[in-house]
Amino acid sequence: MSVLCYNVFRRPLQYCLAMRTLDGLFDNSQLATASRSKQLHVCIKRSHSSFGSYKLKLDSTTITSRTSPRKRDFDLSVCGDAEAHGSRNGAVCKASSVDIKTDGQAVSEEAVLGRIERLQNGSDIRGIAMEGEGREVNLTPSVAFFLGEAFGIWLADYLGVSSSLLRVSLGRDPRLTGPALLAATAAGLRSIGCAVFDMSLATTPACFMSTVLSGFSYDASIMLTASHLPATRNGFKFFTKDGGLKVEDIESICNIAAMRYIKRPDRGAAAAAIASSFSPSPATPVSFMPVYAAHLREIIKKGINHPTNFDQPLSGFKVVVNAGNGSGGFFAWDVLEKLGADVNGSVNLGADGAFPNHTPNPEDKEAMSVTSRAVREAKADLGVVFDTDVDRSGVVDSSGQRINGDRFIALLASIVLSDHPGSTIVTDARTSNGLTTFIENRGGKHCLFRVGYRNVIDRGVQLNQLGMETHLMIETTGHGAMKENYFLDDGAYLAVKVIIQMALMRLHGSFHGIGGLIQDLVAPKENTEIRIKILSRLENVKHRGGQVVEAFRRFLVDGSIPRWDLAKCGDCWVSDGCLADFGDGLGPEWSRSPEYRPPSKIDAHMYRAQVLDDSENVLGWVHLRQSIHNPELVVNIQSNKTGGCHTIVNILLNRFFLHNGHADELDLSNIQKFLGSHG
Repeated sequence: MSVLCYNVFRRPLQYCLAMRTLDGLFDNSQLATASRSKQLHVCIKRSHSSFGSYKLKLDSTTITSRTSPRKRDFDLSVCGDAEAHGSRNGAVCKASSVDIKTDGQAVSEEAVLGRIERLQNGSDIRGIAMEGEGREVNLTPSVAFFLGEAFGIWLADYLGVSSSLLRVSLGRDPRLTGPALLAATAAGLRSIGCAVFDMSLATTPACFMSTVLSGFSYDASIMLTASHLPATRNGFKFFTKDGGLKVEDIESICNIAAMRYIKRPDRGAAAAAIASSFSPSPATPVSFMPVYAAHLREIIKKGINHPTNFDQPLSGFKVVVNAGNGSGGFFAWDVLEKLGADVNGSVNLGADGAFPNHTPNPEDKEAMSVTSRAVREAKADLGVVFDTDVDRSGVVDSSGQRINGDRFIALLASIVLSDHPGSTIVTDARTSNGLTTFIENRGGKHCLFRVGYRNVIDRGVQLNQLGMETHLMIETTGHGAMKENYFLDDGAYLAVKVIIQMALMRLHGSFHGIGGLIQDLVAPKENTEIRIKILSRLENVKHRGGQVVEAFRRFLVDGSIPRWDLAKCGDCWVSDGCLADFGDGLGPEWSRSPEYRPPSKIDAHMYRAQVLDDSENVLGWVHLRQSIHNPELVVNIQSNKTGGCHTIVNILLNRFFLHNGHADELDLSNIQKFLGSHG
């Protein structure tokens, strides 16, 4: 008997172009064995209780499966070539774990499939691209070849055109593995007929802008980056003209890549080897970053509209840029300096994929400290901090005050609400109660939503479609997008908005600097983050993490932790539940709207609880979520009372973590260290 296992997922069929058949999973001898035995046992692992019977088509004979009441298995009598597909209410079969047993021997494909699927990082792809972490390299040029090929297949299906008509641009950050991975990705795209254009060192926002700016207008773009992660990592961010791809799109691309890899693994290795030699180059070089820089300069000139110096509106300003040796150095040279700004004093502008000075990350304390010091030494008016691929940013004001996290959100909210009174501001659920007060005091509405920049941006898009004016969507990480800028998370564009505001304030006679705009923001008295390692096998981590977070929800709903309540959005024009995994989160009334779009697939489970003290006063909040980057849970806690975080953590440990049924699978040492150091 031969055994073939599937996983079943609910998704639109058009996203599964390469999943429609399983041709190529069996070699000839295995097919012959299956044909002789006339038996093929198929186990379908179902991820949704509503899935019913499926049909498999083998050698033009359709056989309806029957569900075993105990094992949910399917017994089929079949012969001939193994070609399978299933569909019911948009569900399809995906070959996710293949274990073909013939004549007592097993040929397992699970490792190949799992390896590629585990590269998915929410709406991105991330992996280990070079040695140095003590972990296996899993993002190789061969894998990149198949990911490029898979994206081209997905894109052709998405746009409804032949892959030979597609034009795709590629960019990369300065990581040492970037050139080889880019060349292999280009070779994968070229293998199915796509025209490929190499922007070389670029930024993530520039990649998207290459799909919309005149003279380029590519059908899609891929940025090779792992953002702020170590130099040993790399990854992919995908764009169409509609914006960044969603979680379910990335899942489909990974599935296609896995299927293509299984069919011809040698082809990917050979093509990647040829591509890495750069002779001939698989992509046409293009110079796009100067065009993107000119685009930003025009926005600044028009935004300031200087009455006497339109073309040099930043003359007289000193601005320090800290690019962290990532891709952001262009902002100092090709944007600010060409507008008259003095950028002497800028640091870490040169691209260096080893990131020798500090992590390129506006959340990083050292990055902000270095920038603050540089601003004070240069007596600058402003400092700008970028992450590696410039889709995130933070700033430092003239006094050296670090403006990131809640402060950066408050600064941008102040600017946006002055232009768009009453706008809703969407943030992730880790922001403070003080930020909500800040936004509401300026006439805005604060919608807290799921952690994850794609979640936050997509919620802003959705609210606008439903008639709720929403001009800013931003995470505490510095990932922010604006309605006026294609809903694109662009760190350089956010910096541009701050620079325009700084120049306008001076034109109107104010010399207090941008820090004055957030003087009334009340920061929490205490704020901490604790990471809890999940001890399960790597392939089980996501499932186990989801179980723990769902257990947290049950504890809250059942009242198992006194005076802890599942948090609600409050008065933000959105129904209760968008802090939690309650399906559409907008409530049933919106699901009937003609403008309604279903939300993206949940990429990680998370909930936030409001915590009251013994006197029923607000003590603070706790937010528990899965990490999509690492095999761990993340706990964020804020309190407006001294000792409040210690109290909350102590309750969390003794009322939840030790009693949720998964304590043996969690490393709780960081919680215990926190309690020991703050006792």
